[in-house]
Amino acid sequence: MKYDDEEKAIIDAYAKGKMTLRTPTRSDLDTIKKMARKTLVKDKRITIRLYDHDFRGIQKRALEMGVPYQTLISGIIHRYIEGELVSKSER
Repeated sequence: MKYDDEEKAIIDAYAKGKMTLRTPTRSDLDTIKKMARKTLVKDKRITIRLYDHDFRGIQKRALEMGVPYQTLISGIIHRYIEGELVSKSER
C-alpha cells in the first residue's frame, strides 16, 4: 500500500511510541458514523455511452479486481476529481 506523507508520519510516530491508540468514545463513534453515512451516499444517477471496447475493458478490469464495474467507474471518476489521476502530459 502506498502512503502519503501524513500517513507515513503517523505510522512512524506510532512505531516510535510517540503516539498511542485509545478506545473511541460513544461521541467519537457517533461522529464517525455520521461522516461515513454522508461519505458513502451516492445520490446521483447518470447514464453514459461508452465504446464497446472500453466497456469490455472496464468489465474485465473490474472482474480482475473483484468489484462491480459500476464501482470501478465511480472510483475512477472520484480519483480523477480528487487529483489522484492525471493525464500523461501533466506528469
